[in-house]
Amino acid sequence: MNGMKTLCVLLLVGAAPLLSAQEASEKTEIEQITETLMDYIEGSTKGQPQRLKKAFHPDLNLYYVKDNEVKVWSGADYITDTKEGQPTGELGKIINIDFENDIAVAKVQIAHPDAKTPYIDYFMLAKAAGHWTIIHKMFTKRVNQ
Repeated sequence: MNGMKTLCVLLLVGAAPLLSAQEASEKTEIEQITETLMDYIEGSTKGQPQRLKKAFHPDLNLYYVKDNEVKVWSGADYITDTKEGQPTGELGKIINIDFENDIAVAKVQIAHPDAKTPYIDYFMLAKAAGHWTIIHKMFTKRVNQ
């Protein structure tokens, strides 16, 4: 009987990684994209640069317009500027997600409770090796309408 208990334990331990992988594969594409976007939102707003590294492709740049010129901010510098454990007080929410096969676009709002106009982020994402990654970000301030 002792041998049977050992066999059962070994089978359960060996099956655990398979069950975990199966759970991940059962998530919808929207759920997987949402997880990546939440790594960005919470990484940025809660001071968690490791979550940003998880969400961003290493070559990501951020683009914005200032003084009527397109400016570029490297993703690596953005992550460096995010200080571990120093929340910004901002809140983020996903406005929409659209995807086809292994490519997605998303729109996110980031707002500080005291700010009159929130930031709007537009993302391009790609899925490779089973993981959604933000490969491009543009941002602007919402214009009151």
